[in-house]
This record gives sequence, C-alpha cells and structure tokens, in this order.
Amino acid sequence: MKQDKLIHQAAEIIKKGGIVAFPTETVYGLGGDAFNPMAVARVFEVKGRPSFDPLIVHVAENYDLVQLVSKVPPDAQKLIERFWPGPLTVVLLKRDNVPDIVTAGLPTVAVRMPRHPMTLKFIELSGSPIVGPSANPFGYLSPTTAEHVRDQLGDQIDFILDGGHCEVGVESTIVSFFEKRPKLLRPGGVPLEEIESIIGKVEIGPFHEEGPPAAGMLPRHYALRTPVLLDWSEKNIDNLRDKRIGFLAFQEPKSFLKFTHIEVLSKKGDLREAAANLFFAIRQLDALNLDLILAEGVPEAGLGRAIMDRLRRASRNRFTDSSLRSE
Repeated sequence: MKQDKLIHQAAEIIKKGGIVAFPTETVYGLGGDAFNPMAVARVFEVKGRPSFDPLIVHVAENYDLVQLVSKVPPDAQKLIERFWPGPLTVVLLKRDNVPDIVTAGLPTVAVRMPRHPMTLKFIELSGSPIVGPSANPFGYLSPTTAEHVRDQLGDQIDFILDGGHCEVGVESTIVSFFEKRPKLLRPGGVPLEEIESIIGKVEIGPFHEEGPPAAGMLPRHYALRTPVLLDWSEKNIDNLRDKRIGFLAFQEPKSFLKFTHIEVLSKKGDLREAAANLFFAIRQLDALNLDLILAEGVPEAGLGRAIMDRLRRASRNRFTDSSLRSE
C-alpha cells in the first residue's frame, strides 16, 4: 500500500511539470513529461549536459507508441514483441507533436518500455510518456540504486522513486529503423546476437555512450535551408537592406532593426524557457524562405551552454561574409 502511494505521488509530480528519478531494469532514469518542453528542459538543466542530445522516451503500453511515432516497420515490431518490456530502445520516425527538445530537432524519436513493474505503473498513472536519460550529472557514472541518485543529484529533483537495485545495470540496446537497414546505435542489455536471430543482419554504429546518436555529434548540426549567423555586428546591418532577414532573439529585442520576422526564445530572459523553445523557433524561421537568420547569443551559464552549443553548430561554415561579423 505504501508503495502504491509513492507511485501516485510521483505521477502527480510529473503531471504538474516536475521531474522524478525512477528505477528501470537497466539504470535509474531522470523523468519528465515528454510532451512538456519546460519539464524536458529542466531534465537537461539538472543533468548539466553541454548540448541537447536526443532523449529516450519511456512508455508503459505498446499503444503509447501511437502518440509518439508515425509508423512501426515490421522488423521493429518483431523486436518490440520479443523484448518489450525490456532493455531495448527503438528509434523510429516521430509524430509532429513530439517536442523538438526531446529529439534534438531530429525527425526520429527513441522509445522503450522498461521492465520494472513500479515504473510501468508510474508511467501509466502519469498519463504521458516519460523522457528518461540516466539520473546522474553529465559525465558521471549511471546510477543503479536510489542512493546513487541522492548522492549525485541531491535536492535538485522533486522526487526519487526507490525501486531497489537495477537488475541489468547497463543501458538499453538502441536499434534505429530510420534508414533502409536496421542499425545498432548502442550495445546494451539485449545482445546483438539475439536481435539478429530475429530480424537478420544489423548494421553497426557509430556508438554514442550517452544515448541515441544525433547529427549534433557533428561540428555542423541541422539540415537548414537558411544560413545562420551568430557572430555579427549591429552596425553592419545596413549591408543587408535588400535581404530577407530573420532574427532569433533571446529576449524581446530592445533595438528596432528591420527584420522580416523575429522569433523570441524567452520574453523574460529565462534560459529554461529559451531551451524549450529553441528548436521550434529555428524551424519556424527556416520555413520562411529567408536569405539569412541572425541569432542572438545567450549567457553561457546553465542551459545557456547547451543553447550556445546548438547555435554554433547551426551557424558553423554556413555564412562567409566577413563584413557582417563582429570585431
């Protein structure tokens, strides 16, 4: 009865936009509502990640996939039927309603169903799929007990759901079905040999220890149509009077420069809100057939480091007019 009360308490915190550490058979996860961008931004904030990597979304029922993915290929379905619940993550084409901060702006989402009865009940009662990177600060060992979580994160999170020691102790195996052939992106709790015994030969790597690999691993991120310039000077804007220019602002712009369109990440200058809005804002500007996007930098503290990491990746090698760069 006490355990049921704790699970209900954890689920209510998720519903209110809080974050909860929860047990799985692999490691403890740091959970937030996958459809609440502000909660997801706080997960990144607590972990202290230097960039926004795609997060694995945890579900309690196969039906929950309908909320997240646009289709499930036959080979993916075979693995789901064999290994869920369990330490297997599948990467599939996402639905448009999945927040970009969850997927780092990529067209895919990574999903798994953990094999832990307490957590399955927790996700079900939360009423939403739950993001769940490992519940540790970036660069630290993944926690396999609630005590590990307390030692590493202390009072930075709202609740720790104690489910005992993790059974498997290593992260889930990740298989992507985005390309023509299935690809192993991370070895983990389900051996490759067992996967290949069901769906045949699987391509290998590259591996990324923190989670599903992304274009964000490369120096230049995104397949944007519009060049992005981060390093620019306001006094040089006159050089662009005949251009369609978009402005990605951190806060409400104080100057009244003439831009074709402005996207504001956070009117009040809140880094968590800015992080939650980043990918959507960039996507909005890129869809407007602009000649150039000028981006405003943000303070490089907390989530600001991750925001600047992504802006630099978006802007790198895309624009070469030195007359527009700040001195």
